[in-house]
Amino acid sequence: MGRLTILTWMPDIIDMTLPAPDLPGELLALLESLPEPRILVDPDYRILSANAAYRHTFGDTGEIIGRTCYEISHHYGKPCDQCGESCPRQTAIKTRQASRVLHLHHTPRGQEYVDVELLPIHAADGALAYFVETMRFLHETGRQPGALGMVGRSPPFTRMLDLINRVAPAMTPVLLLGESGTGKELAAQAVHDISPRRDKPFVPVDCSGMTESLFESELFGYEKGAFTGAGQRKIGLVEAAAGGTLFLDELGDIPLHLQVKLLRLLESGAFRRVGGVESLRADFRLVAATHRDLAAMVESGEFRRDLYYRLATFPIRLPALRERREDLPLLVEHLLARLAPGRRLHLDEEAMARLLEYDFPGNIRELRNLLERAMLMADGDRLNLDDQLEYCCTRAAPAAVPIVPLDEAERRYVRLALQQLGGDRKELAHRLGISERTLYRKLAERI
Repeated sequence: MGRLTILTWMPDIIDMTLPAPDLPGELLALLESLPEPRILVDPDYRILSANAAYRHTFGDTGEIIGRTCYEISHHYGKPCDQCGESCPRQTAIKTRQASRVLHLHHTPRGQEYVDVELLPIHAADGALAYFVETMRFLHETGRQPGALGMVGRSPPFTRMLDLINRVAPAMTPVLLLGESGTGKELAAQAVHDISPRRDKPFVPVDCSGMTESLFESELFGYEKGAFTGAGQRKIGLVEAAAGGTLFLDELGDIPLHLQVKLLRLLESGAFRRVGGVESLRADFRLVAATHRDLAAMVESGEFRRDLYYRLATFPIRLPALRERREDLPLLVEHLLARLAPGRRLHLDEEAMARLLEYDFPGNIRELRNLLERAMLMADGDRLNLDDQLEYCCTRAAPAAVPIVPLDEAERRYVRLALQQLGGDRKELAHRLGISERTLYRKLAERI
């Protein structure tokens, strides 16, 4: 009699082996009892069964049984990995373990991001028998991406959101890298809102322009009488973030002599209020962000190496708007709905075409400002953006390019490219078509 083996699932049912005729019934009974929406899929992508949680979420499953998972989830006519999507199927087959990916699925509530986990079930002879697909919706662990102000469908955006979704449940520090206007504070809020700490405070701190006295009093608070004007005790932002998330924005702007104070807080997990003697325990999840190239600042001595490695455990690069142009129509629709919720504003085709050709150096912040100006100037619901497009989307005549030696031109280009990628050296090496070792050598030559 043939036998099927569940290789991995949950700790209490690892290596469970049952006779083949009995497995579907036993497996379906197990699926039925599990809390997340799950479906059973055959090797040809066809849905064989759905559990109670799936039926509760999606309603009657009579219309999906026998159809392919990619047809139901994506409305595709072929598998999602053949349509430009990343699919956990091949990874699950290769590793014989569960594989996860973040996908944009069609649901009864519209399109939503879903954390999809795929588990392969093999026969004792190694042949693939089934897949169990588990779906965890972001709205069930926090808020939907649209409600966070984060919207997009492009691969760069989805990869970024996938990293946020993976790191959010942990206590691991997160370092957000990206150009100004890419939405780093929204990304930090998303980390908080889909984490176990979402019911506790989210406390943002703008680190740019902080003096030593302001840095300490704002972060750690102070006791009554600690200095002139300290008429009463003040709770610092570290205490205010207790149980929640502390977001340090523009981390690269912290002066070198203040960085040691931040490092001490992170290393010891303790602090004192200014003028106080009592040692207090810090309880926060740290998310930091910067538009600067911290790795280059470390090499030039502008940023502490030990602090950098303490913060850069899990870096996430936010793509610039020019890297996700396909998201522009969706972003325009979303921003107009937020700017004028009572009006049905829209762009004409010519205006949208010109926006798609523009690089948006100010990223989403610049797009929002452009739309707000256009909205204020419009008398009807149609925005033609004529004045605004002349203001921001007219390309200036190219300036004369100074002629320099090739090695100097290369150094300048590498410096600029690295800054645009938020210091992501691995990504830069990939785009330049060179090894990371070669890139490191070129970076060392330019310092």
